[in-house]
Amino acid sequence: MKQFFKYVLATVVGIVISSVLLFIVGIGILMAIVASATSGDKTVEVASNSVLHVSFKAPIPERTPNNPFAGLGLFGMDENKVIGLNDVLANIKKARNDDKIKGIYLDESYMMSGQATTEEVRNALLDFKKSGKFIIAYSEIYTQGFYYLASVADKVYINPKGIFEFSGFSQNVTFLKGALDKLGIEAQIIKVGTYKSAVEPFILNKMSDANREQVTSYVGSLYDHFLTGIAAKRKIDKDSLFNIANNMLVQYPEDALKYKLVDGLKYKDEVLDELKQRTSIDKKDNVKAVEIADYTNSTATNDEEETTSAKDRIAVVYASGEIAGGEGDDNSIGSEGVSRALRKARNDKNVKAVVLRVNSPGGSSLASDVIWREVKLTHDSKPIIVSMGDYAASGGYYIACAADSIVAQPNTITGSIGIFAILPNMQKLFNDKLGITFDGVKTGRYADLGETSRPLTPEERAILQNQVNRGYDDFTKHVADGRKKSQEYINSIGQGRVWTGTQALKLGLVDRLGNINDAINIAAKKAKLSDYKIVNYPEQKSFFNKFGQGFSAEVKTRMLKSELGDNYQVYEQVKGITKMMRAPQARMPYLVEIR
Repeated sequence: MKQFFKYVLATVVGIVISSVLLFIVGIGILMAIVASATSGDKTVEVASNSVLHVSFKAPIPERTPNNPFAGLGLFGMDENKVIGLNDVLANIKKARNDDKIKGIYLDESYMMSGQATTEEVRNALLDFKKSGKFIIAYSEIYTQGFYYLASVADKVYINPKGIFEFSGFSQNVTFLKGALDKLGIEAQIIKVGTYKSAVEPFILNKMSDANREQVTSYVGSLYDHFLTGIAAKRKIDKDSLFNIANNMLVQYPEDALKYKLVDGLKYKDEVLDELKQRTSIDKKDNVKAVEIADYTNSTATNDEEETTSAKDRIAVVYASGEIAGGEGDDNSIGSEGVSRALRKARNDKNVKAVVLRVNSPGGSSLASDVIWREVKLTHDSKPIIVSMGDYAASGGYYIACAADSIVAQPNTITGSIGIFAILPNMQKLFNDKLGITFDGVKTGRYADLGETSRPLTPEERAILQNQVNRGYDDFTKHVADGRKKSQEYINSIGQGRVWTGTQALKLGLVDRLGNINDAINIAAKKAKLSDYKIVNYPEQKSFFNKFGQGFSAEVKTRMLKSELGDNYQVYEQVKGITKMMRAPQARMPYLVEIR
């Protein structure tokens, strides 16, 4: 017994000592990581005759995340620093006026962001070229998205053994009905809108005729804009580009050169030699380059940068991600968080106008209505302009429609004015597959409305349909009031149909095509401001404030993306079923991913 207690005591002491040592080591590692990460905040000195190195190997969010661990490759995070669209645009603009920056080296990028985001960056590069500085693009693999961006460059080079994708756009939809049937789950659908196809993957095995019509229309619009942009910069007839892609005439790098889509076949060392020549660097020395993410902390200033001491401000309120109740974060729109930001901007006497930046496929119709109310109240007290990103569809359009003016990119995905609800009937799964049955009592006829262990009765379905109809009526009325159109007209172009920004302009759903800076300029003009500061809302939380709230979820998401690859979209779609069960939804059919 004495020996037993001795071993137990030794084990306990060992555990305590090990825990203490691990704690001390952990603190040391954490301090080292923080020290390394925060060193990135130090001022970056840019050498003379430098190039701005622009490379995007991760999606571009609306704002640069407040994350000191970015770029360290920890916890499954991307090794590349994530830079937000706000800093991308600001840095390209700053480089245009920086005498030390002689040009831009546009390096291979995956361009995993939406087409409107790519459009914003492309337009910034076009503006940069007005300074007379050069842009050189190089890649071993050109995706269509990156080539669209690179087509503005003075010289476009590809590795002699590289890959050049140029075959047109396609949009694929994953249908889950077969899997649900095997599981014994019936998706009970209540919706309004002929084209509201968000529910189709759960009840069909292929596209409906109406959905095929709308997808053909908006994909065609996106593709036409894509070809038009390339044709203008590469000086190639648009019909010729269509023929090249349609017949897949570019299969090897030499084909891309033959059809003048690129300017040369070069290895990276040859491209670097050209950069040295253009920046007057000796061939034996290294190219002087500054990464675009690091350039944020450079000492260079923008000639148009707001260094004014004016009290007048324009507030930019960011609303990015799916719409739901609660606070939200950088990647989701919480009705409470965005509403509070709008109220704060509205009640601040120094804020003379508001720009609402919307990048959302929609979500909860209730949360969308809560935000719409705050936009309407802001509209009644001061100018509010909406700038649309990759998406401003369904709930994303709902929260935008009350603004004074709406600005979208030609390839923004918008519209999708419609409402739906999904209630699963899992009776067969429980009874036939699992052998589980249910029984109970209730005090009212509809006390168990929404129960998933049985099908809806006709009376229950009628109640839910009336609720969805009422939601759609509210939606179309809000849009009609905001756009100064009849509700009948909005209903005719609504019905859940998705439109591109170009199409939406013709329909009167947006007021002009442009970027976030155009929206800010419109806001300044409406508020009669010539001297002002930009303030951003909601305020970004520090990394350590977010650590316990969402860090583990972010790590999980990144690890799943890494493991599942393209199949992650299927996982997200299946997971989305549970979200759609909670309440009526105003969301897009699916995220548009053009290949």
